[in-house]
Amino acid sequence: MRIFVFALGIFSLIITSCKSTPNSVKVVDKSRPNIIVLLCDDLGYGDLSSYGHPIIKTPNLDKLAETGIKLTNFYSAAPVCSPSRVGLLTGRNPNRAGLYDFIVGGNKQRDDLKDLVHLQADEETIPQLLKSAGYSTCLVGKWHGSSMFNSEEQPQPDHFGFQHWFATHNNASPSHKNPKNFVRNGTEVGKLEGYSSQLIVDEAMQWLDRKEGGNPFFLEVAFHEPHEPIASPEALVEKYLQFTNTLEEAEYFANVENVDIAIGRLLTYLKNNSLDKNTLVVFTSDNGPETLLRYSRAKRSYGSPGNLKGMKLWTNEAGIRVPCIINWLGKETYIGTSDAVVSALDFLPTFSELARAGLPHKELDGQSITTFLSTGTVARNKPLLWGFYNALNQHVIAMRSGDWKIMARLKNEDGYLPKILNVHRGNEALVKNAILTDFVLYNLKQDVAETQELSTKHPEVLERLKKELQQEYNSLLNDSHIWERKQDSK
Repeated sequence: MRIFVFALGIFSLIITSCKSTPNSVKVVDKSRPNIIVLLCDDLGYGDLSSYGHPIIKTPNLDKLAETGIKLTNFYSAAPVCSPSRVGLLTGRNPNRAGLYDFIVGGNKQRDDLKDLVHLQADEETIPQLLKSAGYSTCLVGKWHGSSMFNSEEQPQPDHFGFQHWFATHNNASPSHKNPKNFVRNGTEVGKLEGYSSQLIVDEAMQWLDRKEGGNPFFLEVAFHEPHEPIASPEALVEKYLQFTNTLEEAEYFANVENVDIAIGRLLTYLKNNSLDKNTLVVFTSDNGPETLLRYSRAKRSYGSPGNLKGMKLWTNEAGIRVPCIINWLGKETYIGTSDAVVSALDFLPTFSELARAGLPHKELDGQSITTFLSTGTVARNKPLLWGFYNALNQHVIAMRSGDWKIMARLKNEDGYLPKILNVHRGNEALVKNAILTDFVLYNLKQDVAETQELSTKHPEVLERLKKELQQEYNSLLNDSHIWERKQDSK
């Protein structure tokens, strides 16, 4: 029977090809969905009204959640931007790709070798896989995947499958208002007028207008908001000044709503252009909210972690648990709030399955959640693991397994492992010889705020998870990329 169905499919393809012009031999498969990822920058778990913010209004995202799936146990791949984004694109723990912290810009040599860090050419990404399966692909917004942005010395977004890209290296500069650092397909654009969130949605809609053929598309809309340096429309700022006496806080609130307005414009475009019949829309954030005044320019960082512990750069929940909304426009799916444990690492295998694309020939840490889209439940194949050596909290290693979370510090003979910005040949032994210690244990189903440490009350759970953590961490450590500077040949 399978042979007959396969043969029938091949026959149909041949007949359709014969009827087509020489330049149009692909069969349009309308069963595969368009896929849109809406990714915010530093948006906290509690920053949307649908996630409990008492002041910020996000009606478009709220409606997307009401008519789709609102996830309450969704995790980013890392508590900081670059590794989180690489994890999302590759489906792999970012340590495997050598992304241990955010990527710096420029080619000035550093002792920690962070000037070398970039998404390496042999990594396989969502847009690459989907492009090979016949999808059109586009990135608008923040890239932050290479230290040498728009340079031939490192692979750029097009290398990883983005046919069209309109992006910045990191933040919009000088701010979200009238940015001047965008590059379109390798060409500097110059100063633009408007706000970043609206500008990138404009670009996305223009790309969709120009896209030829009926093939499906993958679109990543990577907002700069609400990362500093924040700039928001005056009318929105005035709106929020009635709720706070602090101008900077009103600017932050307005910044989040401006993203919601941009998303509303995009959703309206999809409806008006009949693209809401089979389009999977995913909204999330790269990590938790920035800490107010952690650095001098973070004076508008009023993001909310909700009832979670920590902030951005923490391996506690607020650093890695982020809002996520999934809505498959035009498709009947599970609708409601789900407490299933899902990760941004799951996007690649999920999208690949939906697109009937291949998978990378590398170790994946995510899993397909296609059944989750219809059931709202997930049985995870392996625990989620974070190894963030530059965490602001002491327990830099964290693992979620079922309802439990175990965390650990790292220690050498000379004491606890110092803050590590990058792993390279110079400190490889220091990192690899460090042992897991000072374990703490939390039941996140009962205590999402991580207030009750349970290692003494549940020693049997602690011992089981210690063994699991040791095994998972050793496996990750052995597969983590180690950077080294190649000496110039003489």
